[in-house]
Amino acid sequence: MNDRADDTLALSSAMERFARGDASAFAEIYRLLGPRLFLLCRRLCGSAADPQDLFQETFFKLHRARATFVEGSNVVHWAFAIARSVHVDAIRRGRRRPALETFPAIETFPMVAGEFASPEANFDAAEIARLVEKTLFEMPEPQRAAFILTREEGLSAAEAGSVLGASETAIRLRVMRARDMLRAAIEGARL
Repeated sequence: MNDRADDTLALSSAMERFARGDASAFAEIYRLLGPRLFLLCRRLCGSAADPQDLFQETFFKLHRARATFVEGSNVVHWAFAIARSVHVDAIRRGRRRPALETFPAIETFPMVAGEFASPEANFDAAEIARLVEKTLFEMPEPQRAAFILTREEGLSAAEAGSVLGASETAIRLRVMRARDMLRAAIEGARL
């Protein structure tokens, strides 16, 4: 088994213990789920300040809702659904729309071009990465969330649908629209 599968099993076990009242299991849940959940929060929010708030509120709601966790359910999907719900609630309450911030990944993106890439190729790769980030944060939240869950988190359309409360077809359509927006932005920049 790989490390991610081992972590998933350990997380499921910890969540089931926590749901049954074992408060000591929370530290293990936080250790195993925290990094992945924080990355999702950061991608949903797009700024340095908001992901912390979203992350903390998500863990608070996860803690309060532990008794509703259905044994055998996917803990990551459940936590992602809580994070998205908290994020959407914040948007509805009138908090500002996500603001674009340069993520460390964008700064290291040119490394993907290879160590022998020209400076021009590295610059072009970095510019495309910035354009992708900008376009992601300008698209409607349902499309952005579907794209992030399927393309960056690796969830299937069915899994993303269960997280987002949408059908598999709706998720596929949202991802297709997100890809179309990204493609149009990149093609527009090349003109």
